[in-house]
Amino acid sequence: MDAARRDPWKPESGDREVMISLFYPADGGGSGRIAPHMDAASAGHFGAAGGAAEGNYRVRAGAADWSATRTHARVDAPVARGARSLPVVLYSAGLGDPRTWNTGLVEELASRGYLVVTVDHTYDSSEVSLPGGRLAESVLPALAKDPRTGPPEIDAALRRSLAARVGDVRLVLDTLGGDGWRRALPPGLGDAVDLRRVGMAGHSMGGLTAAQTMLEDRRVGAGVNMDGQMAFPLPDATGNTLSGAAREGLDRPFLLMGSEGPDAAENRPSWTAFRRHSHGWTAELTTAGSRHGAYTDAASLLPALSRQGALSGADLTGVLGTVRPERVVSATRAYVVAFFDRFLKGRDGGLLDGASGRFPEMRGAGGA
Repeated sequence: MDAARRDPWKPESGDREVMISLFYPADGGGSGRIAPHMDAASAGHFGAAGGAAEGNYRVRAGAADWSATRTHARVDAPVARGARSLPVVLYSAGLGDPRTWNTGLVEELASRGYLVVTVDHTYDSSEVSLPGGRLAESVLPALAKDPRTGPPEIDAALRRSLAARVGDVRLVLDTLGGDGWRRALPPGLGDAVDLRRVGMAGHSMGGLTAAQTMLEDRRVGAGVNMDGQMAFPLPDATGNTLSGAAREGLDRPFLLMGSEGPDAAENRPSWTAFRRHSHGWTAELTTAGSRHGAYTDAASLLPALSRQGALSGADLTGVLGTVRPERVVSATRAYVVAFFDRFLKGRDGGLLDGASGRFPEMRGAGGA
């Protein structure tokens, strides 16, 4: 809870509340319970009519039991023996998506020796389970359906979202740096965290959040934007205006990973400006045949749901593109891990240096 900040979406609710999850390399023990992908209340809302599964990913309402999806994580497991000085990676989801919607990538990073902190942006995320059984539902669907909502309101909402998200991330960093939180952590984890090495990744608006957070907070030393535009629509609907991160650039490493969907071209002007103004290492990559949702858990989960009739083949292609789902999953994980290994751990396997025979789908400009 942020006692210094009223909730930007619902000031009447009081201080800003933010929920996070922690993923890290673990040994056996703890509760032994396999962590669900989503808690029951969140899963029910996510998959209901008007929820993010339907609105963002074209899955028919009620066609999937999202509470039945399991992960490879265990609840409250002790940190792996010998784990020392774990770099921290923060994760921010796309506009309206929950913090759980890139669990596959997050687990991969944890298995490679990172503490990954996933952040839910309350009233932006599709739903957030808060203490006491409260479910905070996103305000965005109602805003989008309001006939009075036009370009000025959309511009204001996107700017409010970004400011709220950056504030949320900075609150998380402040909390991680305090002594009080460590007592509630699983055994050994508090002593294993290295806050001198912090990175951030995000999808869509979460990718812009990563860049903007780096601009405003030097504690974050490296970032990844997965298919997130770095500009806002002008209130008169005549074009876009660059975000602060795109106008000013960064002096620390940043990786841009794009899609080839019909909206992908909208990213390029802001990405070009960002790279032109940046003085740190940057690279821009594109997964051939991909669309916007391919950089999320949609790539792992939706193909099976499509075979079961939860969404059509055409809708599946609309979300993921024509790229083979298993290939985009492998490539995304490999490049994100390689980036943070290089810039947070000082381990360079060469994957970021140019074209790779392992991942011919991945095209783009190398680092500079």
